[in-house]
Amino acid sequence: MTIACATNFSDDARRACDTAALLARRLEVPLCLVHVLTGNLVRTFGDAICETAEATLRDERDRLRATGAQVDSVLLTGEPEVELRDLVVKRGFTSVVAGAPHENTPFRGLGGTVDRMAQLLGVPFLVVRGGDGLEAWARGERPLRLMLGVDRSRPFEVAREWVKSLARVGPVEVVGGRIIWVGSEAERLGMKHPHSYKDMSPELREALERESDALLEPLRAAGLRVRSRLEPGLGRIADHLIALAEEEQVDLLVVGTHQRRALAKLWSVSQSARRLASMSVVSVPVRAVEQGLEEEPPRVRTVLATTDFGEAGDRAIAYAFAITPPGGTVHLLHVEPEEAPPEAIQAAWQQLEQRVPGPEHDGSHKVELSVLRGDDIAAVITQAAERHCVDLVCLGTHGRTGVSRLVMGSVAQQVMARSDRPAVTVRMPRA
Repeated sequence: MTIACATNFSDDARRACDTAALLARRLEVPLCLVHVLTGNLVRTFGDAICETAEATLRDERDRLRATGAQVDSVLLTGEPEVELRDLVVKRGFTSVVAGAPHENTPFRGLGGTVDRMAQLLGVPFLVVRGGDGLEAWARGERPLRLMLGVDRSRPFEVAREWVKSLARVGPVEVVGGRIIWVGSEAERLGMKHPHSYKDMSPELREALERESDALLEPLRAAGLRVRSRLEPGLGRIADHLIALAEEEQVDLLVVGTHQRRALAKLWSVSQSARRLASMSVVSVPVRAVEQGLEEEPPRVRTVLATTDFGEAGDRAIAYAFAITPPGGTVHLLHVEPEEAPPEAIQAAWQQLEQRVPGPEHDGSHKVELSVLRGDDIAAVITQAAERHCVDLVCLGTHGRTGVSRLVMGSVAQQVMARSDRPAVTVRMPRA
């Protein structure tokens, strides 16, 4: 593990170097200072600019070595983001630190060197702004307060694992900041559509808080102090997330990134955070996993099993209990037509209860039952899986193929097409 710090010898870069040196000491890893001269400068000024840059870089390296950090330096020529990317790959750096764009920079660095580095680097990228809190943590003076941007995405999962790795070094207090588009979330969870973007019903808030807690649970399991903040938003998520981080007075904002390019960057949370946040920002790319960032394997704690009271559905229930570990929760769901009378609902509830294994067969699971109405069965199942925040959906299927499948359709197939949660389909044995 080695940290690289890109410097252009400005005051902001000098502060980033100080922070990087303290982090390297705390992590007990080497630090490499990197300065890149553009080809135009070298062609214009020749050896003189190279000698000046080499001397300045050497002075900065010696200054940081005096703090007790293990520091070396590299001077390169070319496009800064490309040369740094290639050096990261060649030397196996695990993270890169840089100073934030100066406030007088047009568009605060939009499309500038820092932005281009973030687009190319495959490792976590720390942009230092301020840095007092980071430095105090690196010196062991107090816990690090950070906000982790929370959503249901792969970049969030990777960022969460990076936070966990940081907490192995020193105490970290995490605030999970989640910005909600209320209308979209209500539709996803099958709840009443709100009147305005701030109109979050108690039921919707409860469901989303439960989901956020589940997303942050791996951090709690690792011993971190974690709490979550849920805020409705409208428009660009980054603006709301930055405001929330400022309200919480965190030292560091951590976000995952797809490293979007072109016009997609206008809606990129990580790109906007690097430009606009008043605190330091770490963007963790999905590609960081390829560079050796450890990942925790997925855990199955809650399973949703659906049944139409046929053989395939009952078999799915049996598999759901077999898959769910002791202490986990199995949600059993049956869907009746929208116009089903109360007597039909009561009868279905009784049938569902009969399918719960007795204590002598399975007394180690928590079981929850639901009988819901809806003509779009796949939509009802998908929304229920979201509300219960399940780790896995277990579905029985008749295994139809060919014309019969095209004519009758497959609920299991529709659920898997609509939901991004893992699903297991259980087929009956061939006759």
